[in-house]
Amino acid sequence: MRIYDANRRLTWALCLGLSSGATGCVMCFPPDYYKNQEKADREEIVKVLTTQTAAWNRGDIPGFMAGYWKSDSLVFIGRKGPTYGWQPTLENYQKNYPDAAAMGKLDFSGLRVTPLNPGAAQVIGRWHLARPKAGDLQGYFLLVLREIDGKWVVAADHTNSEQ
Repeated sequence: MRIYDANRRLTWALCLGLSSGATGCVMCFPPDYYKNQEKADREEIVKVLTTQTAAWNRGDIPGFMAGYWKSDSLVFIGRKGPTYGWQPTLENYQKNYPDAAAMGKLDFSGLRVTPLNPGAAQVIGRWHLARPKAGDLQGYFLLVLREIDGKWVVAADHTNSEQ
């Protein structure tokens, strides 16, 4: 049983117990609500990644970075180790991918979105950069996304390269 499922069941059981007491009414959601919310969250998370891909393929690094949490608490772990903060992560992308040819065309595949709890999820997937002149790059990533102010954003990114 996944932790998210256990939390859902526990919440529902607690709601039933609390609402059946004589002390008052507690607003609770049926289990289907959580399943529907989980599906909606997955769709929103995939939308973030799709928007990032489109921005990257336009050569728009700031647009790509819009999918990241604009915070000093953002962490990106790559081949050179961890980078902390949105601004340093942006600067690393701009340094390592100075033009459209270096950026190439990005695509993600094999996405596996796993809710961790309401407001947090992880995504595991494969990335590929098609770069005819500079040579292709590819590897895997693990992202932790959080829902902050009603918007899903990447809070942690661990990306590796097969090269």
